Amino acid sequence: MAERKTLYKWFWVWEFEKEEEWLNEMAMKGWALDSVGFCRYTFEKCEPGEYNVRLEMHGADQEYIDFMKDTGAEYVGRMVAWIYFRKKATDGPFDLFSDIDSRIEHLKRISWALSCVCGGNLLIGFTNTMNGFQFAWINLLCAAFLAYGLGRIHGKKEALERERRLRE
Repeated sequence: MAERKTLYKWFWVWEFEKEEEWLNEMAMKGWALDSVGFCRYTFEKCEPGEYNVRLEMHGADQEYIDFMKDTGAEYVGRMVAWIYFRKKATDGPFDLFSDIDSRIEHLKRISWALSCVCGGNLLIGFTNTMNGFQFAWINLLCAAFLAYGLGRIHGKKEALERERRLRE
């Protein structure tokens, strides 16, 4: 049986690049991502640098997972809307996005999800404030924090759009 370990780590939605970087650093140390859960990452021992890991916010689409498997990527798991893949480094470069437009579309999916959760918290916070609930500020605080995350994603999207315009 392969040696395994589980680590617990928190990443904000807008820190997906940082999460992917950390997962690849683990692979470089000889720990390949094997499964995911809420703030939970299970790794199995591998050769250092054997795998590259990628993650993407993508709907539950078996056709897409099958397509990725056809490219040599292994489906590791899903956490809510995030899907995780790994691929042997010897199989060559591994990128989920073929161009700037696909990266922008990915950021739009993240932005839409954050907008829904932010808007929901805002609505609940205002409704609870109007009804005199004591802890309505919690939802308003969550909405403000999610709005910060939306700003981060928007900044990344704008940078990619500028880059696209420069290349045209």
